[in-house]
Amino acid sequence: MAELKLLTVSELTAFIKQTLESMVGRVRVEGEISGLTLHGSGHAYFSLKDEKAVLKCVMFRYEQARLGFQLKNGLKVEATGEISVYAPSGQYQLVVKNILEAGIGELYRRFEALKKKLEAEGLFKSEHKKPIPSLPLRIGVITSPTGAAIRDIINILTRRFSHLHILIYPAAVQGKEAPPQIARAIRRMNDLDMSDVLIVGRGGGSIEDLWAFNEEAVARAIYESRIPIISAVGHETDFTIADFVADLRASTPSAAAELVTENHQRRLEMISDISDSLARCMARFIEVRRLKIEQLLESRFLHSPVELLRQYQQRLDYAVERLAQQLKNLLEQAKYQMRLWQGRLNALNPEGVLSRGYSIVVLKKPGEIIREALQAQPNDSLEIRLHKGYLEAQVINVKDEDSPQIISP
Repeated sequence: MAELKLLTVSELTAFIKQTLESMVGRVRVEGEISGLTLHGSGHAYFSLKDEKAVLKCVMFRYEQARLGFQLKNGLKVEATGEISVYAPSGQYQLVVKNILEAGIGELYRRFEALKKKLEAEGLFKSEHKKPIPSLPLRIGVITSPTGAAIRDIINILTRRFSHLHILIYPAAVQGKEAPPQIARAIRRMNDLDMSDVLIVGRGGGSIEDLWAFNEEAVARAIYESRIPIISAVGHETDFTIADFVADLRASTPSAAAELVTENHQRRLEMISDISDSLARCMARFIEVRRLKIEQLLESRFLHSPVELLRQYQQRLDYAVERLAQQLKNLLEQAKYQMRLWQGRLNALNPEGVLSRGYSIVVLKKPGEIIREALQAQPNDSLEIRLHKGYLEAQVINVKDEDSPQIISP
């Protein structure tokens, strides 16, 4: 028989710890809390027990802070965590990561299963969400007629905009009869077609109290509604399947009432601001006109119309005088321009050139004006036009300016 290896207590404990943690891993355990100790560090130490066994547990501060309820002795819970060995005491224990109250765990699993199913079908997609009317005048409410939620909704709606038409369809919001009643109410409100938007919800409570809004029948009725639906279930931290399917989620019924009247409130505030602005503008306008009237009443012209007429006559005379002077100036400028153009025209006029001693020489045959001496031949007959009268002449000699030469017949 082989000799057993000698181990220290620490070595054996470490071996057991490694083996147990690797083999067991994460577990979910149901039991009753006992021996609860809340340490100053924030950690919780307790045991889970049933009729036959006890399991030591520890829940560290971070996980405990996320719980939605207070741990207490005698509370039956479902704990999820990992098996570990605490070496100093040699005890195995459950390091708890999350705790649900007994019964709540099953509801939570049902919630997650339905949520996964409906999400896969596309009931939560944003493209299926209907827009909430910006100024709804007909508000449908589906809730318990005796709960605090309906009173809060009515008070807020009437206080924020008193001209709303509120249609209440009573339905149970808790218990087995609640889901079919809520689903039937949604369909009936769609058949009546008397609402611009529907508020479906109730006040806060436990998960069991709110469970009607986690039923598939209610979710499908919300999805199939032609009228936009605002889900208003419980408190701000409560989420239900109805919240995911609805076109808009409100954290509370009161918040839903505020959401549907938000634009109404803005319009009322805008109208109030515009009204105040108009009132101020009108007051300023009236004040300016009042001062003007007072000035006119105090004016001497009002008491002496003749004086006013004389003043206007004087203004007219002055205006006529200025107009006459302007016309005179314009006429002088026109005359000056005319003289300038006349001078330019005279300078270009042949008569003007002749009057300064020049003449025009024309060959009688063929009757062309002579510009150069070589155009004429000896014995050609010429006609010389002067400023006054004509001369007839005959060419004796032709002399070219560039090469002076006398050409004789």
